[in-house]
Amino acid sequence: MPEECCAVILAAGEGKRMKSNRPKVLSPVLFKPMLQWVIDSAHGAGVSGICVVTGYMHEEVEQYLANLNAAGTCAAISHVLQPERKGTGHAVMMAESFLRGHRGENVLILNGDAPFVASNVIGEALKDHVENGNAATVISAVLDDPTGYGRIVRDPETHLISAIVEQKDADFATLAICEINSGAYWFRVDDLLDILSRIQNNNAQGEYYLTDAVKLLIQCGKKAAAHTTSEANAVLGANDCLQLNALNSIAREEILSRHMRNGIEIPCRDGVMIGPDVKIGSDTCILPGTILRGATVIGCGCTVGPHSFLSDCRVGDDVQLNSVQCVNSVIKSNQAIAPFSVINQNIV
Repeated sequence: MPEECCAVILAAGEGKRMKSNRPKVLSPVLFKPMLQWVIDSAHGAGVSGICVVTGYMHEEVEQYLANLNAAGTCAAISHVLQPERKGTGHAVMMAESFLRGHRGENVLILNGDAPFVASNVIGEALKDHVENGNAATVISAVLDDPTGYGRIVRDPETHLISAIVEQKDADFATLAICEINSGAYWFRVDDLLDILSRIQNNNAQGEYYLTDAVKLLIQCGKKAAAHTTSEANAVLGANDCLQLNALNSIAREEILSRHMRNGIEIPCRDGVMIGPDVKIGSDTCILPGTILRGATVIGCGCTVGPHSFLSDCRVGDDVQLNSVQCVNSVIKSNQAIAPFSVINQNIV
């Protein structure tokens, strides 16, 4: 990524409908918190400086970030607190000091509970943003059913954005638009800082909307555009456990299909769950009831399952694991572990 970039991830929401004792952004999709999916996508697109805006149960989110920083697996992530949840625009206002430290750059704004915004989509949107000299670029998608999402209204001549209209504020003609706002944006930092304090909360919710930043930039004669992605899942989030289950199902099917395209045998998908960071070598067979999670790496020519569980393990080539539970362990090549073995932090 040739341009200097930073990111602000909005992670302050409470998620009341989750009815959970944890922050919504730490709810897992395939064993991995939604916030981590978003952070990984930003890093995967080449974004280094990241600031997470915390709010509800902020201590837990901040501890999670501290653990990431301590692990040293990625660039340090900072955080700021949004003590009162007054909207997306207000959340970005809380990161003003961070943004001032990144003048001259472009900033990516992401929602911490939208895990499927892929690195390639982020990178393609940035390319459009820079090449077209945009002050703001909204990542959009076209949905068969856009109900509930803000609509992208384009100028009929230039095809640039003329407005982003929330569902509750839309008239009949606007509701017929199927192009929607994903909630992910690129802004030129300096342009965003110029209008950030001018965002008002003159709306039914009394909140400061980040979409108003786009409106203000347009009013200032700046260029705002939409990068339309064909990956409709990029807009998906979860507000309750039913929606969280739907995200898990989508991620599960995509990951299983990817492994099979890469030469992994999964003759029956029943009960097979594979986390997004698991790596599996060719000619390995995964049998029903098997769960692979964390940073697990499995070699070539293995048979894993049925009914095996591996978390953060390294497995060599030609290993047989039938009804085995294995955590934080290394299993060397050419091993056949006895069924119903439980292995924890051992080298076999």
